[in-house]
Amino acid sequence: MRESQGDKTFGVVNNILLLLFSLSCLLPMVHLIALSFSSQSAIVSGQVGLWPVGSTIQAYEKLFENSRILTAFKNSVIITIVGVALNLLFTILCSFPLSRSYMYGRRFFTLAIVFTMLFSGGLIPGYLLVKSLGLVDTYGAIWLPGLVSVYNMLVMRTFFLGIPEELVESARMDGGGEWTVLFRIFLPLSLPVIAALGLFYGVGHWNAFFNMLIFIHSPDKHNLAVMVQQMIMSQSIMQEIGNLSPEDFKTITPESIKSAGIIVMVVPMLLVYPFLQKYFIKGMLIGAVKG
Repeated sequence: MRESQGDKTFGVVNNILLLLFSLSCLLPMVHLIALSFSSQSAIVSGQVGLWPVGSTIQAYEKLFENSRILTAFKNSVIITIVGVALNLLFTILCSFPLSRSYMYGRRFFTLAIVFTMLFSGGLIPGYLLVKSLGLVDTYGAIWLPGLVSVYNMLVMRTFFLGIPEELVESARMDGGGEWTVLFRIFLPLSLPVIAALGLFYGVGHWNAFFNMLIFIHSPDKHNLAVMVQQMIMSQSIMQEIGNLSPEDFKTITPESIKSAGIIVMVVPMLLVYPFLQKYFIKGMLIGAVKG
């Protein structure tokens, strides 16, 4: 079937818009990378564009001289790994029974859970609840309130609904119970959607910022997102984290230290995504084709 002139025009315009949108996301990151590797004189004189000028790694050396950035990085890793594991576990345990037609009250529980997508208790009641549970200044305050994302649960439930019932019946004929059906049939078939939702949860935990500021008061428990924000907003904290003395400002600029901090925070997620891209795309498509 030949494309009409209108279809060709739409394709060209669409590709141009997507290219401009991609560049708007990519170029600021490339500029930050260039700043983090550029010399002090080049940055001050405004010579740095999309390529480092007077290449140096001094900003990264200064950044990692302080143990606080390493502690923040370790905290981010712990929050992300444990948080993703808990999220996936409880999302699966919530989605599986809601996908079974023989579950009593399935429609009621599904509607009750979806209701929380539209209405919530609010920030202050949420904080009072977390405080009454004794979770303030612990990572439990980060993990437990968002233990199950309703949207992600619905995606996984939709995926489970698409698994042929014949597989479940064959497992029951062999004497398998609910746990056998879940762990030996459903989960091996669900790796794409699990990887996709794991990526969603992982990005959320890695970039956790607002909840960290509200619930975590100890600086030694802060993650990279909070520490980088403090570096950007406070000159004194940036100097402390970067171990900068007045003499250091002759060879290094605050902009290069801040850029290095942002790059250190962003790169881990960029490295993980290529390994999950295949499963991510497949999982989202599978979870979206059925209602």
